Amino acid sequence: MYEASVGLFVPYLRNLSVLLDKGGAYAEARKFNPAVLLGMRLAPNMYDLAQQVGEACRHATVAPALLAQRDPVVLPVLEHDMAGLQARIATSIEFIDSLPRAAIDAAAEQTVFFRLKNGTELPFTGRTLLLTFSVPQFFFHVTTAYDLLRHAGVELVKKDYLGRK
Repeated sequence: MYEASVGLFVPYLRNLSVLLDKGGAYAEARKFNPAVLLGMRLAPNMYDLAQQVGEACRHATVAPALLAQRDPVVLPVLEHDMAGLQARIATSIEFIDSLPRAAIDAAAEQTVFFRLKNGTELPFTGRTLLLTFSVPQFFFHVTTAYDLLRHAGVELVKKDYLGRK
């Protein structure tokens, strides 16, 4: 359970940080405000790039916290600036790295409740939370962030998404 959560979220959050760095460098080289990138969306009813990063961090922090029976880290109000998003990613990594492996590993059959933004609580076992909800949600938002940057012209390749090994 630990490897399927913390072991997965941390490296991909680091990769997401690199993607944002490349987006910022792209904007700087072309002399435009990186906030333009952060406001991009694929469709009018989709989250913009900044919110995609915010949601990736939310799923990466809430799921392991629920598994470890800890309160999730409280992240600041989402800002549409690169430094704020990088700080959000760093805070998320630091928090989930601090969670106890044994508690997370023991949580497969534990009942947990994921609270949606509207207050609705969804019941899961620890295993189903990860496999059917949080991991897919996390990768949806990370992938969408990657796609938005690629669509904007940022020179990214699959290795940037997967991480350089």
